[in-house]
Order: sequence, then C-alpha cells, then structure tokens
Amino acid sequence: MRTGIKEHMADLLALPREIILNLPQVILTGSGEVNIENYKNLIEYTDTKIRINTNSGILMVAGHNLALKQITAEHITVTGGIIKLEYLM
Repeated sequence: MRTGIKEHMADLLALPREIILNLPQVILTGSGEVNIENYKNLIEYTDTKIRINTNSGILMVAGHNLALKQITAEHITVTGGIIKLEYLM
C-alpha cells in the first residue's frame, strides 16, 4: 500500500500513524533519557554517539556517558547526558 493511502486510512480510522506507517516514535524525557520505539537495528554504540536505523532514516543520539538502559525487539531506551538528537534521511 502506498504511503499516501496509508496516511489517509490512518487519519480516517483515527489510528496511530506510527503504527500504520511503521514510523519510529521518539520520546525525549529532559536531557537524560530518550525512548525509541519501532526501530530496525542498532548501527553504532559508543559512550558519545548512538546511531539507530529506522524504516524512515537513521536517528543519531549524541552526548556524554550514553548507555543503553533497555533494548528489546520493539524498543530502545538511551540514558546519559543527551546533547543532540539528529534524524538523517
């Protein structure tokens, strides 16, 4: 199904767009934690940079003392001093 049709159906049926379009959902809590749902895989992991592949691009978290607090098949939680979130397409 094309993206335009999927977006229209999600709006029409009042369904969450991130689920219908398979988009990542990013929740930033202050500057100390970020939760990413609906991701594909982890590309890079250091204490200053974490890159995460999603269906719509690469999400990069930069900061200091970064750590993976939790990682499951659907969800990643990154903690530490988050300085920047960057979305690369």
